[in-house]
Amino acid sequence: MENLKATDIMIKNVLTVTEDTPVKEVAKMFAENRIGGAPVVQGKIVVGMITEDDLIMQDVKVHFPTYIHFLDSFIYLGSLKRFEQELRKAVGARAKDVMSKEVVSVNENDSVEDIATLMVDKRINRVPVLRKGELVGIVTKGDIVRAISRT
Repeated sequence: MENLKATDIMIKNVLTVTEDTPVKEVAKMFAENRIGGAPVVQGKIVVGMITEDDLIMQDVKVHFPTYIHFLDSFIYLGSLKRFEQELRKAVGARAKDVMSKEVVSVNENDSVEDIATLMVDKRINRVPVLRKGELVGIVTKGDIVRAISRT
């Protein structure tokens, strides 16, 4: 695996969705192509990632934050921001409603070792590969395993 770069192992024909792609269409694309996630793009710019986990959130029951009523006020014991995010994902109908906006990406010249380390550290299964900020590919854990098997 010495000297292998993202460009050597990445998938170049990346299946993508837009922010306005309906969630049901995303699920159908994942199932038909046997993939677990895809970049959300505006043109060639990655604005998010959507995964099976994001789609599953559609069926998760939202837990309302616990609160205490005290002196005509409510004191919330949980994170209201987290509750709002969970609720948005649970009722989302478009990719933008359920996608992760904080995208971890790599450069086309990053080493496979660095990419593997990043994936383990961030607990992610795929990373978009960028050239000058634009999407040119994607690397999955499976791509890294295939690269290891060839060396």
